[in-house]
Amino acid sequence: MKYIKTETGQQAFKERSGLISPRQRPMFILFDGVKTVEQVLAASAGLGATQSDVDHLLAQGLIGLAPEPLFAPVDNKVVKWTALDGTVALRSNRSAQERYTEAMPIATQLVASMGLSGYLLNLAVESADGYEGLLAVFPKIHKALGSKACKELDRALNG
Repeated sequence: MKYIKTETGQQAFKERSGLISPRQRPMFILFDGVKTVEQVLAASAGLGATQSDVDHLLAQGLIGLAPEPLFAPVDNKVVKWTALDGTVALRSNRSAQERYTEAMPIATQLVASMGLSGYLLNLAVESADGYEGLLAVFPKIHKALGSKACKELDRALNG
């Protein structure tokens, strides 16, 4: 399973809330929607992190299930992509760097259009580390602005 930080979790982390113990803080950082629980536990095992720490973060609402990707591999070679409008097409063979380079200005423009209400989302976009990071922020942008506004960003990231 893959988890992402929730808004509540990000706020608790920022405020150094007692909800996240010093042992759990490094583990919490690793929940990015890309790494699996097993990968996070393996990376933080030296700090004494266990499944009970993951369970605690979940129970407190500090992390939540990562959204399913909008595309899925087919026959291990061809990848189909389902756009936000429901159309299905073959995914292009652009590299992750090419996708990121195209998508980043679009994402920045979208969240900037939200004004002050998009401040935290803007920070998340600016701190997105490459394609995977921007892909992890995409569901939040989509939730805030809707399918119609995010159509071009969806195509740049996934198409």
